[in-house]
Amino acid sequence: MTIRTSRRTFLQGAGFAVAASALTLRPGRARAATTLTLGHGAAPGNPRTVAADAFAKMVGERTNGEVVINIAGSEQLGNDVSMLTSMRTGALDLTANSQGAASGLVPEIAALGLPFIFQDAAQANEVLQGPLGTTLAEKFTAVGLIPLDWWDNGIRHVTNSKKSIETPADLSGMKIRTPADPVTVDIFQALGAATQQIPFGELYIALQQGVVDGQENPLANIASAKLFEVNRFISLTGHQWQSTPFLMSQFAQAKVTPEQLEIIQAAAKEAGDLQRKLMAESDVTLLAEFKANADLVVNEPDRTPFREATAGVLENYRNESYGEFVDQVLAAAGAS
Repeated sequence: MTIRTSRRTFLQGAGFAVAASALTLRPGRARAATTLTLGHGAAPGNPRTVAADAFAKMVGERTNGEVVINIAGSEQLGNDVSMLTSMRTGALDLTANSQGAASGLVPEIAALGLPFIFQDAAQANEVLQGPLGTTLAEKFTAVGLIPLDWWDNGIRHVTNSKKSIETPADLSGMKIRTPADPVTVDIFQALGAATQQIPFGELYIALQQGVVDGQENPLANIASAKLFEVNRFISLTGHQWQSTPFLMSQFAQAKVTPEQLEIIQAAAKEAGDLQRKLMAESDVTLLAEFKANADLVVNEPDRTPFREATAGVLENYRNESYGEFVDQVLAAAGAS
C-alpha cells in the first residue's frame, strides 16, 4: 500500500507514529502497524518514483500490512541535504537520496562522479555491487545510515536555452545549475561555466525565468521534470555518472523486527533492479523521443576535449584524504 504525504501531514503525524510504535500490545491482540516514511526528490513518473512506489507495495504486502511505507516525493520534506539531516535525527526513516548530498557525510562516494570514468551506467552499477559498494556501505553505517541498495541516477548531460554545446568553449560564461555536489561544480567550472546551486524542485522556474541558462541531469530527470520545455538544446556530454543511495536510518531499523528488516532489505533490492532497468530503458526511449521532437535540438559532441578539459578535476580528487579510494574506483572502472 502506497500513501502519499505532505510535509504538514508528515510533521503532524510524526508524534502519533512514535507513540504508536511504543505501544505494548496485550496478548491476543493484533500487532499495530509500524509506519515508516520514505522521502525523495524525484518528480512523478521518474524511475526513482516508480521504484519507491513498488518498494512500498512490496513491503506492505509481504509484512501483511504490519509495515506501512508513507512516500513523500518531489522534495515535499525538503531537499536531499535536509532529508539526510532528518534521517540522522530520526525524523525521517528512509530516503532515495543523491550522491552529491551524501558526499557531505561520506566523502568517498564523490569519487563515483568523477568526469568520464564510466563508459555507461551498467558498468558503474556493476562496480557498486562489488567490494567498493561494501566499503561505502560500512562508511554510511558509521554515520547512522544503512544503505539498502545503490540505485541509478544515470549518465548526465547538459541542456540549455542558448545553443548546442559542441566544445568546452560553448560553456564559457554560461550560467549552469548544478546540484550541491562538489565534483559536478568542479567539472563545470573546469569547462568555463558559472555554476549555481538551485533546489531541483525550483529548477524549472529558474530555467524559465532565465536565472540560469542551463543545467545537467540524466535524460530521465530531464523528462520527468519537463526541463526540455524550457531548455530546447540537449547536448549528450555524458560528463559523469551518479548513484542514488537508498538509505535507512538506524532509528528506523530499530522500529522493525529482524524478520521485517529482511523483507525491507529484499524489497529494496528488487525495487533497485526495477529502478535500474527503467533508467536503462529511459535512455533509449527518451533519446528517440527528444530527437523526434521538432522543438528540440539534440547533439552528441566529441567528448575528447571535454575529457581533456576536466582531467585536472580527476587529479585533484586523487590528492584528497580519500585518494586511495579514488584510485580504487578508477582501477575498477578501467580509468586509472
